[in-house]
Amino acid sequence: MSNIDFIREETAANIGNFMVGRLLPFRQKRSIGPFVFIDHMGPACLADHENLDVGPHPHIGLSTLTYLFDGAIFHRDSLGTAMEIKPGAVNWMTAGKGVVHSERTPEYLRVRDRYLHGLQIWVALPKNLEFMNPEFHHIEANQIPAWQDNGVEYKLIAGEAFGKKSPVPVHSKLYMIEVKAEKDALIDIKGELYGESGLYILEGEIESNGFTYGPKQILITLDAHLCTFEMKAGTTVYIFGGEPFAEERFISWNFVSSSKDTLDQAKQKWINHEFPKVPGDDGYVPLPSPSR
Repeated sequence: MSNIDFIREETAANIGNFMVGRLLPFRQKRSIGPFVFIDHMGPACLADHENLDVGPHPHIGLSTLTYLFDGAIFHRDSLGTAMEIKPGAVNWMTAGKGVVHSERTPEYLRVRDRYLHGLQIWVALPKNLEFMNPEFHHIEANQIPAWQDNGVEYKLIAGEAFGKKSPVPVHSKLYMIEVKAEKDALIDIKGELYGESGLYILEGEIESNGFTYGPKQILITLDAHLCTFEMKAGTTVYIFGGEPFAEERFISWNFVSSSKDTLDQAKQKWINHEFPKVPGDDGYVPLPSPSR
């Protein structure tokens, strides 16, 4: 990866009972392929009185991808979905023209201390699908393509790469790949990736072109086709990217769109309580003022 464009440390943000590390967007880079938002949650040890309680809030114009390393989250949405996600599985929710969901600690875990650790990701929709009907899909861990090559473990969490395809029903050309090395390894995946690409180091170290990079750093490549680097023993990285869209995407609060007018309309719609309700969860997250 001698063609590194940006190197960035994740930045901390407080979402209540624990901190998250914001990986994307940042000033120099607003998106990587169709990926427009990535948060690293935890790792956090939550006491029995500390819970994840993100009440019903809206989305438009994007798909959300939740992937956990530890812990569990109970998801409810305005489609009527009620689904617990555990480590290794994928929750994929496409908001389209509008969906509302909540994310909370499952009831049975609220009586003891536990860990929560994972990634939460937003993927922008192609312009012609920004107003599609919302959908939700849960993919179990054993359905995710996984393989080994020279002692290195790979998982194709979403999208297409390495001649494989994840069952996560994405809407554009993209990839999200987990790579784990138990021992020192040279990773040479030239020609396997496409579009723009980012590499996030969850744990361990990688070396590239004489430089060493460690945990909580995200590296953005100039040319995904030239992706080669060395992983130290005990390292886990996530590679994500794909073909960027021709049109710019704007983000305001939980909304993503190619049109600022659409964002303003969605905010007013939420203020007016015109989004659908979440069965089984009557909470309401108000629009921040000023909104981000």
